[in-house]
Amino acid sequence: MVDYLLHIYRKGSRPFQTLSDLPEAMALQIMEQLYIEGAVFWERFKEPRSYQSFRKQVEQTMRAAFKNKGGKPINKHPIYLIVGRPKWMDIVSDEKTLQTTEILRVPLSMIKRESVSFAYPDSMVSALMAAEQNPDYYEPEYHGKVFTFDEIMDIIEKKGLPGEGWETRMPKHYAHYIEAQVWDRSILESIG
Repeated sequence: MVDYLLHIYRKGSRPFQTLSDLPEAMALQIMEQLYIEGAVFWERFKEPRSYQSFRKQVEQTMRAAFKNKGGKPINKHPIYLIVGRPKWMDIVSDEKTLQTTEILRVPLSMIKRESVSFAYPDSMVSALMAAEQNPDYYEPEYHGKVFTFDEIMDIIEKKGLPGEGWETRMPKHYAHYIEAQVWDRSILESIG
């Protein structure tokens, strides 16, 4: 069973930050600085305006869905982490990403169950797949959904982690992991 989460952030910056909390102009400026062509973790910021707009839409939907399932989000926007260390990270990590990325390991035992939700895969990719419903890789039982702690642990127990027992039809260029959204930043303050 997985007992930790990973937080990935840019070298030289502070961990556990979210662009969604910033004024739009400042967030767009930071995204332009974060963008690195050819770096798998930083290419998402190539088009900052569309990224920011979609991110806020997905976060609003996730927060509402999590509350409907009994979650108790404190913050308006979550901090993103990854469940375990997926094989996908090792497969797609490129030199530019490795040189510019820091990773913090967070014990899952530190996170209150009512403060964390999950998505498969990355929440933005999951929302995109749910919208597209491409029959080649769309999985309606997972894509576009928000999972509670107990729900995702049941899935992991039955299927394993993505790429490690849980085989999917996910295209290789998409993030192939389970994302955790921590909705109470105070839980993470003692780590970062």
